[in-house]
Amino acid sequence: MTEVAEVTVRYWAAARDAAGAAEERLQADTLAAVIAVATERHGHRLAEVLARCSFLVDEQPAGRRDPATIPLRPGSVVEALPPFAGG
Repeated sequence: MTEVAEVTVRYWAAARDAAGAAEERLQADTLAAVIAVATERHGHRLAEVLARCSFLVDEQPAGRRDPATIPLRPGSVVEALPPFAGG
């Protein structure tokens, strides 16, 4: 049985607007679980934004890896970064 960690999720730009918060704490053991819990909590609008986001986990880019394979530990910080205009 996998331990579910309490993690901090930071939302930037459009993700912050869709979540209605800049930051929150969630219980999750993988990046995929963070996405699922945040979507359940905040709804379809946030789900659409998160589908376009890139993510940092403890300051490391998640890249194109499957979010279900990215483990989190207690105290991890996940940052949801929507695409930014302007380059």
